[in-house]
Amino acid sequence: MDWGTELWDQYDIIEKHTQSGLELVEKYVKFVKERTEIEQNYAKQLRNLSKKYNLKRSSKDEPECRLSSYQSFLDIVNEMNDYAGQRELIAENLMMNICIDLTKYLQELKQERKTYLMEAKKAQQSLESTYKQLDNSKKRFEREWREAERAAQYAEKTDQDINATKADVEKAKQQAHMRAHVAEECKNDYAAQLQKYNKEQNQFYFNDMPLIFNKLQDLDERRVQKLAQGYILFSDTEKHVMPIIGKCLEGITKAGTNVNEKNDSMVVIEQNKSGFERPGDLEFEDYSQGINRASSDSSLGTPKGPMDLLGKNRSKNFWLFSKKSKKFTPERTMPTVTEDFAHLPPEQRRKRLQQKLEEICKELQKEVDQSEALGKMKDVYEKNPQMGDPASLASQINQTSQNIERLRAELNKYETWLAEAGGRGDTLRYKTHTFNNNGAHDMHSPDGAHSDESTPDASQAIYAEFDDDFEDEEVTAPIGKCTAMYNFPGASEGTISMQEGEVLAVVEEDKGDGWTRVRRNNGDEGYIPTSYVTINLNK
Repeated sequence: MDWGTELWDQYDIIEKHTQSGLELVEKYVKFVKERTEIEQNYAKQLRNLSKKYNLKRSSKDEPECRLSSYQSFLDIVNEMNDYAGQRELIAENLMMNICIDLTKYLQELKQERKTYLMEAKKAQQSLESTYKQLDNSKKRFEREWREAERAAQYAEKTDQDINATKADVEKAKQQAHMRAHVAEECKNDYAAQLQKYNKEQNQFYFNDMPLIFNKLQDLDERRVQKLAQGYILFSDTEKHVMPIIGKCLEGITKAGTNVNEKNDSMVVIEQNKSGFERPGDLEFEDYSQGINRASSDSSLGTPKGPMDLLGKNRSKNFWLFSKKSKKFTPERTMPTVTEDFAHLPPEQRRKRLQQKLEEICKELQKEVDQSEALGKMKDVYEKNPQMGDPASLASQINQTSQNIERLRAELNKYETWLAEAGGRGDTLRYKTHTFNNNGAHDMHSPDGAHSDESTPDASQAIYAEFDDDFEDEEVTAPIGKCTAMYNFPGASEGTISMQEGEVLAVVEEDKGDGWTRVRRNNGDEGYIPTSYVTINLNK
């Protein structure tokens, strides 16, 4: 069944129906746009939420970040950020596949509908014009036929009038004959116009308009089909990202299952244990026996009680429960924060120094690699001047050399402090793989010590056990002398102390690692920082 057969006389209904269909498409596009805005705002709010609760770079080094509960929370924040990305993808696909596509299709339908309606209007105007010609022909035929009848009646009357002359009778007959001829012509024209109109009317109602109506029906059915596809896309757009959204939600679930409360407790212990011994028992002070209190006090090696632990701050709470004082040093005031982390308890100091050393070593390796790369580039420029000017690299090479010297000085300084910190507990002897000017590792420079609890990073190969036994080595002849410009404690394994102005014999020259091997007159031998002395070698 089609509109051209069943709705041949319902032009107004068809016009109204097709217009209503186009308006429904517009309404759906508007609906999807508003849904898209909701998704975009939702995604934006989720991203802002993730950004708000995500740790900044400076906060990622906080001790709490090692806890599984903190890591899981960060994982959840990251998963929500990915989830927001999927909501944005939904909004983008809704806009592209439905709103933009349907809007473009809607414009095509409007233009096509307009063309069909104009064709119908043109056909209708043509039929109306033919009908108007038919009506005019009919009216003219009617008018001329009446005039012919009146002329015939007048001629008959004149012929019967005895007073009328023969000329009058002849004239009246001729007039009647003429009128009859004109009426006959009008009759023939009317018949022709009627035939023409009936033919056009038949063409209009049985061919032209049914064809146009069927085209409008096809247009409307295509509109409905396209709209139905848009309805399905509305669902499928979200279905397509559901697997990824499911993975985000699975990631959140996994983050929850990854929380390990026992491990978090161990991390808290590892990060915060001070290394101090617990206070010993207080001695009984028998005043009835006249015991000198001062001597009793001096015989005690541990704090005597909460008030003694507090020292001068007697008005404050007992240190163990204090909210302000996180770390406690017996029988002395809290020290200020220092570069060598001496303000920290032994365990914490060793860990911080170890961490600082690893950071310096990584930075030093980076600078050494940069220096090696610049050296190679300079060699290439010298051999192939057309590729570049070697002099242009001078400032970079100089700056890199300065950075390397600065970092080596810092490395020596922190290794000395680490050795001091290691002296408070079990000390593990080790040596450092320092760096020569070619970026390779040198194994000859002993440095400091670190706690047994600190595990070296195998990927960096920074620390290893110190194997050399200096006492068993053969005595080598000195190759020069050096004078100390600064004091050096020589607390690290394999190093030797020296005082400012002290003269020592140079046994082994600096091999590029920043250390020189020297010997005292009494035979003591060890390494000292090259930058701490002025050296005069034998010629």
